[in-house]
Amino acid sequence: MDPGSPMSAPIAADDTLKDHWVVDDENVHTHTHSGSPYSCTYCGLDCPSSAVKCGTCDKWFCNGKGTLPGSHIVTHLVQSKHNTVSLNESSPLGAETLECYNCGNKNVFMLGFVAAKQDSVVVVLCRIPCAHQRDMNWETNEWQPLIDGRSLLSWVAPVPPPDQMAETRPITSESIRKLEAQWRMNKDANISDIDHMEDPAENLLPVLLRYNDAATYHNSWVPLVEAEAECDKSLKESQALEHISLTWSMSSSGNHQAQFILSTYENNNLLVALGEELQLHYREFGSSEAENWSGMGRIVSLPSARSEFFTVELSRSVTPPPTHATVGFTVEFMWKGIPYARMLTAVKKFATDEKSVSAHLYHTILGHEVVDVEFNSDVPKNFSVPGLTVLNASQQKALQSAVRKPLSLIQGPPGTGKTVTSSAIIYYLTKYQKTRVLVCAPSNVAVDHLTQKLRSAGINAVRLYARTRENTDSPMLDHCSSTLASQRLSPKLQKLYSKYKLGFELSPKELTKLMGNLRVSEKDVLKDADVVCSTCIGAMDNRLFGTFSTVLIDESTQACELEALIPVVKGAKQLILVGDHHQLGPVIIDKRASKAGLSQSLFERLIALGHVPSRLEIQYRMNPALSEFPSNMFYEGSLQNGVTSEDRTWTRSTFPWPVPGSPMMFWVNYGKEEMSANGSSYLNRVEAMNVEKIISKLFLDGVRPDQIGVITPYEGQRAYIAHYMQLNTSIASKRAQYEEVEIQSVDAFQGREKDFIILSCVRANEDRSIGFLSDPRRLNVALTRAKYGMVVLGNPRSLSRNKLWNRLLVHYRERGCLVEGPLDNLQFSLVPLTELKEQNLVNKRNIRSTNRPFSIPDDMQSMLSYIPEDDDLIDSQAMAANNYEERTILDDTRWPQLSANQVSRLDALDVKYNHPVGGLSSGPAIQDDVTLQGIANAFSSALNI
Repeated sequence: MDPGSPMSAPIAADDTLKDHWVVDDENVHTHTHSGSPYSCTYCGLDCPSSAVKCGTCDKWFCNGKGTLPGSHIVTHLVQSKHNTVSLNESSPLGAETLECYNCGNKNVFMLGFVAAKQDSVVVVLCRIPCAHQRDMNWETNEWQPLIDGRSLLSWVAPVPPPDQMAETRPITSESIRKLEAQWRMNKDANISDIDHMEDPAENLLPVLLRYNDAATYHNSWVPLVEAEAECDKSLKESQALEHISLTWSMSSSGNHQAQFILSTYENNNLLVALGEELQLHYREFGSSEAENWSGMGRIVSLPSARSEFFTVELSRSVTPPPTHATVGFTVEFMWKGIPYARMLTAVKKFATDEKSVSAHLYHTILGHEVVDVEFNSDVPKNFSVPGLTVLNASQQKALQSAVRKPLSLIQGPPGTGKTVTSSAIIYYLTKYQKTRVLVCAPSNVAVDHLTQKLRSAGINAVRLYARTRENTDSPMLDHCSSTLASQRLSPKLQKLYSKYKLGFELSPKELTKLMGNLRVSEKDVLKDADVVCSTCIGAMDNRLFGTFSTVLIDESTQACELEALIPVVKGAKQLILVGDHHQLGPVIIDKRASKAGLSQSLFERLIALGHVPSRLEIQYRMNPALSEFPSNMFYEGSLQNGVTSEDRTWTRSTFPWPVPGSPMMFWVNYGKEEMSANGSSYLNRVEAMNVEKIISKLFLDGVRPDQIGVITPYEGQRAYIAHYMQLNTSIASKRAQYEEVEIQSVDAFQGREKDFIILSCVRANEDRSIGFLSDPRRLNVALTRAKYGMVVLGNPRSLSRNKLWNRLLVHYRERGCLVEGPLDNLQFSLVPLTELKEQNLVNKRNIRSTNRPFSIPDDMQSMLSYIPEDDDLIDSQAMAANNYEERTILDDTRWPQLSANQVSRLDALDVKYNHPVGGLSSGPAIQDDVTLQGIANAFSSALNI
């Protein structure tokens, strides 16, 4: 709507909505038949005043919740990733599309209202940027969102009475999921179309603890991988971007590069990584179909603290890109199933190839009882590694165990030196036992870090990158196989290679000769390497010939079992798994596959089978005050401090820590959570504002931007904090430095550290639900990233109802670090905390086995799998990071216990897969919607909606 139109102008309160509409049951006329065009597409409710139309698909939904956690219109918007809505003529505000009065933004998740400073009128403004503008006419600091409690405010769309909702067609979250999926293929589908629709993923059987044979192992895992692949494919292909504006440039290699910026909403929904392939499309206005241009390319840089751009390097093509054009492009992301195909190949190889793995590891992985075996390896007493710190006692013990056993698990709590220990093990194996080692990890970052450590120790370690990452800005390119291979070419071929890399065109004969020699040279480089480092998926690259009798997998608890199996089936006779099952696990997208066991690592299952890991016990990262709670809560108080308070005290600090010598505090914030711009995450504006105040204080102490990390579990909060600090800075001369502060999710900070960490908890609602904040592994990671100081911002009223967070709040209170008030005048907080009965604070699990040779320590049981306290919205990034579901171990044969019907279905899979095998207290109350009713009377039909 045009802001200048009559309908967009705010008016005086004399002509108010109360003259036309009062929110009560008598005035909300409802029917439960579905003959009206305004009937709710979910439940069939016919209530025109409550009906809201989705602006994308033109379907009508009511503002009632029924049995769902959100109203039907909001649920649809979240599920479908739509974000514009319209009201009908029967609504209190008339038949208008909701949009920002100032800029016309129609994203309802970003819309809210503010009152005029003098006149009794209100207008709709978007959260960013319009609500942040200093307007002398509006009370922009009192902006409130139109969506609260996952429903539209009742004066926007009345909530149908409960008795009327009870008479509607019942619908469940699962039915909605199916219906929304069906609408993507058939926009006219309805509930009856999904009643008998089969969903193969619903029949996923849970994985087992032990397997009788490799065929059962194969058949148990294959359907889970296939379901995950299909879910990933659907997600990737739904990320098409339209009407994109580009800028053009040339890369150093002579290829065209396209750069584009996405809005907050689009960026929140986008899940891409370096090296991912995409296709650009452009159609000139008035041109024919044949004149359209399309080009392939890959992501070579992502938005960061220093750049807002996505950069795509195009592949060379006969048809040049339309560099004269900068608008009207479409971006389609290409899905590749290589990771899943390699997982399936690995499990097939495990089941059919006797040479793929030693008999000892084969039976151990299947969960069979095996005779303990030790290798004849003695580590020298004064063993040390050049360029690395001297190993402590627990690291020495882990080293001794790893080199003597065919299977060893090393648990590395935060800051205990997992990478140093892994490097020492590899150094010993290569220098003393002359063994080639395949070193893997689930992520490129972890592999690069370990490769760097190995190179600094003088080990001939070669980094094997995927071809798609060789043209990206990767840190170990000088030590990757392709770079080293080019250095072995003859002088003549090196000149050709230089021309090729600079973008010069070679003749077919020259190109064939160059590529052939490069392949041979690269295979020689990999063959001559003492250590080859790659991701787990990259271990099945066809350039990696031969077998590796020794395999070490770092961060193995972040890999699902079949991902870890890929390097194992390269002929492993000795397997070393390094990780920490008390920290975050594998990235699984499909919720059902995760629930069935795909989110479980091999490290976890081996622990459940009775294998006890060697634990590293001395942490060198945190101030002892910071390590106390994680040690006691997650590691039975076993973590010792390798650094003192003096080592981890910021000199000449003026930061208002409540207790001198204890650089930590929980700052009580009573802001309210809001749905983020994409509708599937959360943000908290009060916490974001206070994050900026903390950063400003740290800057005044001389702390650099790169020494500060802001962690939040929600992508919506991450994006909002970044935008807030672009618009609001306390120290104007340091505006650029605010933008350099890293703001990331908990998952992105795993394995990393900063001098100072600020944790924004976000969740604060009347239901007091905290979603996946209640995950102990996520809390463990968040609390263990800081070296010198930690500030937690949150609402104790919501958080203290969770047992784990209650204990954390009690910990801060007992140490005088639970505070509230202005940052310059913090006071000890007396907010009452919910009293909870003493019980297992981490998780409820029972692991029983009549035949297990030794018991599993309680701390290990507690972290094997997380059980959420309540349903959470699907955060676009966190959901992709983890799906925590209950998987109780009930016996030592099946995990969890299967019904007779499930057993028969499992057996039936032998037939289907025969070919591949055979051959989340009180305090200041959160503001209620009811208190806003007076403001609603200032609205009129001439408002900008």
